[in-house]
Amino acid sequence: MAMRRREGTVSAAKHEAIREAATRAFLEKGYAGTSMDEVAALAEVGKQTVYKHFSDKRQLFTDIVLATTHQVDGLVRLIAQTLDASDDPRSDLEALAHRFLTTLMQPQMLRLRRLVIANAADFPELGEAWYELGFERVLSTLTSSFSLLDERGVLRVPDPESAAEHFVGILLWIPLNKAMFTGNEHAYTEDALRRRADLAVHAFLDLYRVAEHPLARNNPATDSTDRPL
Repeated sequence: MAMRRREGTVSAAKHEAIREAATRAFLEKGYAGTSMDEVAALAEVGKQTVYKHFSDKRQLFTDIVLATTHQVDGLVRLIAQTLDASDDPRSDLEALAHRFLTTLMQPQMLRLRRLVIANAADFPELGEAWYELGFERVLSTLTSSFSLLDERGVLRVPDPESAAEHFVGILLWIPLNKAMFTGNEHAYTEDALRRRADLAVHAFLDLYRVAEHPLARNNPATDSTDRPL
């Protein structure tokens, strides 16, 4: 029994080493530029060991891409925990927006996004699954949270699904596209990302805040009537 457990532990360690090596190779050289021989060398295992765990490069690539969707789990939980019972939408949305923006602007996440897009034609099902398990789950959770805030009278959100799209669009459109098209993965400092997150929330609340809500009154950050024309 002890020998069997040890064999399982060694096999699991090799499996993880292969996945980590392949991730580095795919992100640095792309799908076409990566070979199974190179993955084996980086993982410090034999080529046959790689094929024992993954039947071919396509399966290995698919496994790695789909495994990254677990990174969204934390964001999905954070959205629900932060917003569903919120009585301070400005503060809670700012905290959520900052976490969301900094997570998606991480260099490895940007490289993975480019990798999936670059291979979308050859892996259409993979791209669709990655979107559904990641970005679409975030939008769905935001939709549910905005619906609850509307029901509680904290925000005025007649169309929660559109509101979720507006929130993400205002937040991500410029920084994400700038990083994707220019290749500059460090275009924004932490302070710059926080500032963008705060401004995105202020713009969002101009559309969806409830004027009668006590937290919406006398708030220069969200009250457009106090701004000079």
